[in-house]
Amino acid sequence: MRVDIYCRDEAQGKHSYLAVPEGKPIPEEATNTDWHPEASHVEVDDDHDDLPRYHIEHALAQIGDKGYAITGVAQQF
Repeated sequence: MRVDIYCRDEAQGKHSYLAVPEGKPIPEEATNTDWHPEASHVEVDDDHDDLPRYHIEHALAQIGDKGYAITGVAQQF
């Protein structure tokens, strides 16, 4: 699966990332914050669905559950 990645600034200079299926809009429940485009057409490996560069774990499972995947609080940097 390919995804588009968005970024937002967090407190204390940290960042979070949001992955949505390529070409899809950010789901409504996640649009209440200021996301800006970070990368397009990022390939998620079906066998290893983490996106370590963006600190997103279990991206495909998250997308399957809620339509997007997001950096966990513990992984914010």
